[in-house]
This record gives sequence, C-alpha cells and structure tokens, in this order.
Amino acid sequence: MNIRTAAVTTDADTYLRTLYRRHGSALHRLAARMLGGDWHRAEDIVQEVAIHAWQRPMDVGPMDDTVRNRLFTVVGDLVTDGHQDQVEGPVELAGEAEMALPAAPDAVDQALTAQLVWDALADLAPPQREVLLHLHYLDRSVSQAARALGVPPGTVKSRTYYATRALRTALRARGVTEC
Repeated sequence: MNIRTAAVTTDADTYLRTLYRRHGSALHRLAARMLGGDWHRAEDIVQEVAIHAWQRPMDVGPMDDTVRNRLFTVVGDLVTDGHQDQVEGPVELAGEAEMALPAAPDAVDQALTAQLVWDALADLAPPQREVLLHLHYLDRSVSQAARALGVPPGTVKSRTYYATRALRTALRARGVTEC
C-alpha cells in the first residue's frame, strides 16, 4: 500500500466513522421503521446509504447537522426502490422490544449501560469481580490475570465461569433480558 492509497483509506475510514457516529443510529431506526421492523435489512440499507454518501459526497453535502435530512431521503429512496420487495413477509416480532433496541448506542446509552454493569458487578463476590476486571476491563489473558491475582490459571477460568453466571443473574435482576 503506497502513501496515496493509505491516505485515501484513512480518509474513507474517518468519513464513514464520522457518518455512523453522527447519523447511524437515526438512519437505522428510520430504515427499520420503513421496513416493518426488520433490523437486519435496515442495517443493509444504512450500509448502502454510507456507501452512497462516501461515493457522492457532493450529493450528500458536508458532514454537519444539515446532512441528516439528505441521508433520510436516501434511506427512503433505497427502501422505495425495491428493498421493500425483498422483505420476506410481515415481521411479527416488530413490537416494543425490538424497536426499543438502538441501532448504535449513543454516549448516554453507553454511560447508562456502564453504570448498570458496574452496579451489577458490585453484587459479585470480590474474587469474581477481580477476575472479570482483569480479563475484560484490563484486557489481560488468563495467564496474565493468574499472575496478577496470584492464583493458578485454572482458578481464573473457574472464577470467570461462576462470575459470568453471577453477573448474568445480577443483570437480569436489574431488568436486562439479553446479555
């Protein structure tokens, strides 16, 4: 990869990340609504919108708040231009549970989720909490966590198993139905 190709790739990556961060969730919800709650097809539509925006930046406009209306129009055009025909039938599970799931969590959702997980972690026994923090928060391997905790790797694996089960139970007690 030469410098010019690297610059184009970086620009494309930056452009697409910015587009998804600023507009992805709203585009996904709109597409899902227009497709009768089909979140998977909505993801396809949002990807096509992103490709369209990246290939035709002059059609879409600058990456500011005014671009969202144009992106919504592209979603509508894509759904109307035949994507709706590919839906296999009525989606019966397009109720409140599916519509309540955001396409891409925003900063508030992430903060609330983090607080919920931290509260649930407080219900765990200290050795269980420690092992999960080492493995997932500090991103350590089983061997690294075992060394840091001063226990054998098998103990780390066992604690992880029981900690995960306890965390799932604590999250369910807080109303989280899918882990």
